[in-house]
Amino acid sequence: MTSRMAFVAAIAVTLMLISSAPAQCTAEEFLWGTATSAYQIEGAWDVDGKGMSIWDEFVRRNGTTIKDNSTADIACRSYEKYKEDVQLLKQLGVNSYRFSISWPRVLPNGTLAGGINEKGIQYYVNLVDELLANGIQPLATLYHWDLPLTLQNEFEGWESEQIIPHFVDYAELMFERLGDKVLKEYCKIKNLSKKSFNNILRQIYEYVKWWLTFNEPWVFTVLGYGLGAHAPGTKDLVNTVYIVSHNLLRAHAKAYRLYEKDFKPTQQGKVGITLNGAYVLPKDPSSELDKKAAQRSMEFSFSWYSDPVYFGDYPEEMKTRIECGSRLAKVKAARLPEFTAEEKAELKGSSDFFGLNYYTSSLAEHKILSNDGGYYDDQDIVSTMDPSWPGSGSPWLKVTPFGIREGIKWLSARYGNPPLVVTENGVSDNDGTTSDQHRIDFYREYIGNVTQAKNEFKCNVVGYFAWSLMDNFEWAEGYTEYFGIVSNLKDSAKWYRDFIAAEMTTQAPATTPKAGSIVTAALGVLTMAFGLALSLAKLPF
Repeated sequence: MTSRMAFVAAIAVTLMLISSAPAQCTAEEFLWGTATSAYQIEGAWDVDGKGMSIWDEFVRRNGTTIKDNSTADIACRSYEKYKEDVQLLKQLGVNSYRFSISWPRVLPNGTLAGGINEKGIQYYVNLVDELLANGIQPLATLYHWDLPLTLQNEFEGWESEQIIPHFVDYAELMFERLGDKVLKEYCKIKNLSKKSFNNILRQIYEYVKWWLTFNEPWVFTVLGYGLGAHAPGTKDLVNTVYIVSHNLLRAHAKAYRLYEKDFKPTQQGKVGITLNGAYVLPKDPSSELDKKAAQRSMEFSFSWYSDPVYFGDYPEEMKTRIECGSRLAKVKAARLPEFTAEEKAELKGSSDFFGLNYYTSSLAEHKILSNDGGYYDDQDIVSTMDPSWPGSGSPWLKVTPFGIREGIKWLSARYGNPPLVVTENGVSDNDGTTSDQHRIDFYREYIGNVTQAKNEFKCNVVGYFAWSLMDNFEWAEGYTEYFGIVSNLKDSAKWYRDFIAAEMTTQAPATTPKAGSIVTAALGVLTMAFGLALSLAKLPF
């Protein structure tokens, strides 16, 4: 009887607190935020049981070219300073934060059998708790390039389909630990199903409701496995880039379906994949061949991954061209693997929103290339940039704000106008100056074009994340390029803060979304009451 009374009292107190608690950020609100990745900011590369990643090894390898010979061993020290990071976010006034989880920090050997690192998981639990306590909705990326080194050493990482079940295990672990503020032992109470418990708890405390499986598969495939410029440093544009992409797409689909089946009914979250690419224009606007080349270029970048996710298979022209290139190069084996019927069905529709990382545009010129069987020659395209486009601190990034509008329009038309989140957008310099008027101009123009795509062309844009929160380790460029908006609050951070404040005032719901102390208190009351109930006796119902 005592335990039953404790249970009922907990529910009553909780529901009373719900009625007066500030509303949480919900999946229906526009997301204004900034983005980071684990390897670029966390540091603590060998602390608290974390395993090595392929990037930890890559930056130490003889002959590896990191521009300034640096590593991310320390980086921004976010592993120890995450509370300070959250306060920076609070100063910016964002309602969202996109971060990534380090696979080797939570699974040092990459597998469940190799052991779970509870200290690593606790770091992300603490980070999410801190975000929510400050009214900031988390968006978690499962894979932002830092593959556990043991998986690379054991079977060459993404080159082997053996990695797929390990990624799914890792995804499931994160969905369980970060997707719900539910303590599993409470679900063992007789006749109290997990669904019933979650329905109660979800009302007072949201947790991670936005997930990305992979960040920019094109980059870590082509640069990591094709050109060797990124970890793991493999150089094979003929076969490996297609095999790696095939395996990660299959892994994405399985992780999505797992969430859909086992977690979405109670957690009510969203899962997607974030892709990068450029809006491509024909070099000669009057040339039909160049127009087709521009379309083909986007299919070999965006659609390489998004066509399988939305339609269940690769673009037809891509399949035809790779097959033709293989014949001309006298390559006997099929270089672009085929999905089975079951895999096509699993892939089709495996995204709740389109994640878009967008920076720049390019020009495409149709030209018959050598047909040596490589990824670039498969396209028969020469890519260039207009010399009149303004530059940045990165040779590959030209400032083309029209491109993000046109890119969103192109993607929205091709894929039936899905909800779209701009998961990265930003510009670099080489000195990290706090007087960064160029970055203010960039954001003003790019966000203006995103707004135009949303309002004028009715594209279903539901979020925007500036890259990056802070200056960090920029992969092969080390610490020579700076994308951050926060360094004692750069001028661009102040501008973004004021812009978001104005937008939220215009678009705000009746109750400003934030997780207040009352919500946290309600959770505490519920948790303590359940703990008391369990310690006394099993509930009789």
